[in-house]
Amino acid sequence: MLNFNSEFVVVLLGFGILSLASGRIGHYFARIKFPLISGFLATGILVGPYVLGFIQLESLEKLRFIDEVSLSFIALAAGSELYLKELRDRLKSIRFVTTGLVISTFLLGSVTLFLLADFLPFMKDLPASGKVAISILAGAILVARSPSSAIAIVKELRARGPFIQTVLGVTVIMDAVVIILFAVNSELSRAILSDVGINPLFVLTVAGELAISLAGGYILGRFICSVLSLPFGNRLKTAVILLAGYSVFILSGQLEHLSKLHFFFELSLEPLLICMIAGFIVSNNYENRDKFLKILEDTGPLIYIVFFTLTGASLALDVLTQVWQIAFILFGVRLIGIFLGSFTGGVLVKDPMAHNRISWMAYVTQAGVGLGLAKDVALGFPEWGQAFATLLIAVIILNQIAGPPMLKWAIHKVGEAHDKASMPAFDGIRDAYIFGLNPQSVTLARQLQQHNWQAKIITRSARVKEDLPADDIVIEVVHDLSLEVLKSIKMEAADAVISFLPDAEGYDVFELIYEHYGIETTVHCLEDRKNHSLFSELGVHMVEPGTAFVSLLEHYVRSPAGTSILLGMNAGQDMTDVVVSNPNLHGILLREMRLPLDVLVLSIRRKGHSILPGRATRLRLKDKLTIVGPQEKLDEVLSRFDA
Repeated sequence: MLNFNSEFVVVLLGFGILSLASGRIGHYFARIKFPLISGFLATGILVGPYVLGFIQLESLEKLRFIDEVSLSFIALAAGSELYLKELRDRLKSIRFVTTGLVISTFLLGSVTLFLLADFLPFMKDLPASGKVAISILAGAILVARSPSSAIAIVKELRARGPFIQTVLGVTVIMDAVVIILFAVNSELSRAILSDVGINPLFVLTVAGELAISLAGGYILGRFICSVLSLPFGNRLKTAVILLAGYSVFILSGQLEHLSKLHFFFELSLEPLLICMIAGFIVSNNYENRDKFLKILEDTGPLIYIVFFTLTGASLALDVLTQVWQIAFILFGVRLIGIFLGSFTGGVLVKDPMAHNRISWMAYVTQAGVGLGLAKDVALGFPEWGQAFATLLIAVIILNQIAGPPMLKWAIHKVGEAHDKASMPAFDGIRDAYIFGLNPQSVTLARQLQQHNWQAKIITRSARVKEDLPADDIVIEVVHDLSLEVLKSIKMEAADAVISFLPDAEGYDVFELIYEHYGIETTVHCLEDRKNHSLFSELGVHMVEPGTAFVSLLEHYVRSPAGTSILLGMNAGQDMTDVVVSNPNLHGILLREMRLPLDVLVLSIRRKGHSILPGRATRLRLKDKLTIVGPQEKLDEVLSRFDA
């Protein structure tokens, strides 16, 4: 229970400040292609009792409630991933591969830790039964996967196909399976370590605990559904949901204490299982699914920062120095178990052999649930749990570092990646490819030509070309809009692509451009606003004719001079973009460019981010500058930036 005295408040505020720093450090790790959680864990280790000592050992116990709130959230998120409608297409493959992975990873992991027990300080003096108890807990945790990591990579690569469907299905279901497996093994371990023994009463008690957990999860899920239906803001709903999850830990502890005090058996429920079932109930409720996922998405980053930072601070570094070799052995054994399980499951279900040989690479990642279970052991078995958690967390970190690049390689190998191609190098000529022949596209082509662009219109209708003569414009008639046609019209030369096509055809074209050419400047005239998100995922800029006119009027009211320049209506003034391709300009200060006084740099686009330029701003290769000024001066300035 929480005790809000002054010392607790000071500890909590101090940890909050350290968590803010951890969030920033995590993003620095992400920049160098390490997982975010590695940064959070590293920060926790740094500020923990074994290094800088900003968080003392006694403070960790005061912050224990953060672990429990975070664990309930992680379990709710794990349950939310188990969305039945998305798993039906590949259910047979998912079932066989999941079974193979669970059996092989659990057995190999458990047996390996048992055989290495004499080399572990917290296990070597235990009897054989105690070593078995701890080993089966480790085996269960090694089964865990990381749906969040897998989903992030799939989204990054825009991967799709049967291989990915199976991978995501297995990864999501494994979180549910591992929590159930852990709950059962946790009870077995308690029975073995307390010399209760496995008898009919124990089996009946465990069955009763699972039944109560299922009922509790259903009740919690229905309660969360009712909270989501209330006319309150998301912040209040989030607070109530987190409090409900934390209450599961409190009630489970009270129930265990009371049963031990008043009855001849100890009733120990698994809070993670209850919360996971609740997440599953809410996620499969159509009316509340989107609201729930929105709360999980918005709250997740904060929860993961505080949880993984606290986990890093809790790592017993003195133990880690003694067991790191064992961590590497368990990491290698887990890889072997994953290979055997995924290969066997794939062969039995007759998946393509090319997939079976490399599918193991897709199941290496570990993160939230695995760390949560390790931390749960640390809380539930205080005599040796912290040392155990330190060993398992070391293994999980290795898996999280190795897993993502292996998954990326596997997706590319099976040909289901659809990530963005590298942008072609600028050839010194600005080319615009306009898809769709109509009066607007002809007018656009003429205006671009007036600004020294080479414009080409691509159309599939020769009849429209005859009805709309434009002898001053290059118009190319094609029979379809396939990749072969894009190659034939030399799409790699394009610096900008504009589409006046129907949304369905335009999307197909931009998807091919995204995957094979990586052209940055792409614009589509949108027909239906419902398709906005589809084009947005491809980085396409959209113009909606229905709202463009109103938006233009609004800008005229708020900034008539700027809007006039943008539309080219100010005599002698114009606006354009230029890419820094001259290597001699790399690192030079903007003021050292000595631009004409009537030429102004409005913005700089660098690596997807906009920068407000100043005289002390340094240019970088591939920076895109938006500049405004007299047309004759702009032509002079543009030549300076070219290689």
